[in-house]
Amino acid sequence: MNKKNLYVALICFSLLSFNTFAQNRTYDGPNKMNTWSITGYGGITKFFGDIKEYDFKRGSNEKLTGGWGLSINKQLSPLFGVQFTGLNGQLQGSKPNHFSTLSGETYSVFFNSPSFVQLTIDGTLNLNRLLFGYKKLRRWKVDAHLGGGVIYYHTDLTAINTNTASQWFGTEWDVSTNTDGSSTTAGKWERNGTTYTREWVVPAGLAIHYELTPRFDLGLDFTYNYVNTEKMDATVSDVSDYRTQQGIWTFVKGESKNDGWGMASIALTYKLGKNAVMAKKGKYDAGSGRYHLRWANPQSLIPIPYNPTMEDADSIAKANMPKPVDPRLYTDSDGDGVADLFDKEPNTPLGSIVSGGGVALDLDKIIRDAIKNNLPKDECEALFSNIEFDTDKAIIRNPSKETLSKVVELLNMRTNCRIVLVGHTDARASDSYNVGLSRRRVDAAKRFLIRAGLTDPSRIIAEYYGEYRPIAENTTVEGLQSNRRVEIKVLPNNTIRSTYPAGFRR
Repeated sequence: MNKKNLYVALICFSLLSFNTFAQNRTYDGPNKMNTWSITGYGGITKFFGDIKEYDFKRGSNEKLTGGWGLSINKQLSPLFGVQFTGLNGQLQGSKPNHFSTLSGETYSVFFNSPSFVQLTIDGTLNLNRLLFGYKKLRRWKVDAHLGGGVIYYHTDLTAINTNTASQWFGTEWDVSTNTDGSSTTAGKWERNGTTYTREWVVPAGLAIHYELTPRFDLGLDFTYNYVNTEKMDATVSDVSDYRTQQGIWTFVKGESKNDGWGMASIALTYKLGKNAVMAKKGKYDAGSGRYHLRWANPQSLIPIPYNPTMEDADSIAKANMPKPVDPRLYTDSDGDGVADLFDKEPNTPLGSIVSGGGVALDLDKIIRDAIKNNLPKDECEALFSNIEFDTDKAIIRNPSKETLSKVVELLNMRTNCRIVLVGHTDARASDSYNVGLSRRRVDAAKRFLIRAGLTDPSRIIAEYYGEYRPIAENTTVEGLQSNRRVEIKVLPNNTIRSTYPAGFRR
């Protein structure tokens, strides 16, 4: 394998490795964006220095010269980026009557730089985004770039004496910078038996790109390269003489500017990264993939906050409003302890013992059946009843004592049952006082059950709510009396507490 093919293979391998590295290097913002790309260049080169006949067309003996290059680009923000560029190309120049002040001779000069190599790092500025914003020229990108680097070159020059009065008329001299002497001012590079001179170079240019697809951009680029020497054409203004080679290898400075060269090229860019997408008619969808920071503004991917109007807010509130609660869930018309919504007999007599469905039961019959069978049943029957109290008192009335005694007898036989006592008051005192009064009433009922012989007091659960859970209006004598109560609930052991959603419990 020759060296040229080896270089091509190494470049291809490097690009594949870089593509793998760039797949996971994204913009660290609220939405992931790709930031890396590779651009290939190919175009025409032109030398600007002492040995040139025209600025923008070829002189005598000059051929069309060109160059190619490759850059690795990193977009830092929608406006700014950086690129690492390598260029290789050819330069030529000619001048028919170049005068030397050292010898007074005139020459027809032609030079050729067959293969230069330039490596630079450039910063880029997106001009159209800076000047026109992000809504105009969305698929166009105009970049100004400026940087610095090095150029390696060697030059072969031929000069023919054109002074008819000179004894050297028609004589040809050859000058080559392929020597150590031409490289002492800046540095050198030995390659293929040729000594390349190294000089600093400053590239400045303008590039126009158009976004073709999510992966490819096509553009035009013109770059002028300021080289830090007058000797790129082996000539220092008019103080050089080709016959004697005076003023070529020394540090003498002529009146002309430093040399430079330009390149007008076509640029093809491949954008690296995962899930590449592009905007469609200025519309962005962060969920569709990753946009390239080279083209998209990260703020465009953030959805505009929705600020609802009063009508919108009202409609949203109505749509999410919970369904009204059935008032029967909180009312107990007959005061049997079962809410009207579940009460199958909503008009049971006052003081009745009822089942969990509000159906009146004969407690005496239940107890007789339990004694007759002489064995507790596997399931506990849910029973509900109320104990009423006089105003501002916690003394159990005699009819209620009889009910409680029968409940104790039933609980002692049905060990799988527990009893829940829930205390209430009417609304004729302060909240804190009524809570304390309801607690005293529950305690009175609990003490009676224990004294009446309940074998396991741990099965008693006490709750008290004061005036917060009325079952009747507090505006009538009958309503006040109904609210002054302790509810008795006989429930299975696996029922931990009453059905009230809040309250005090101990």
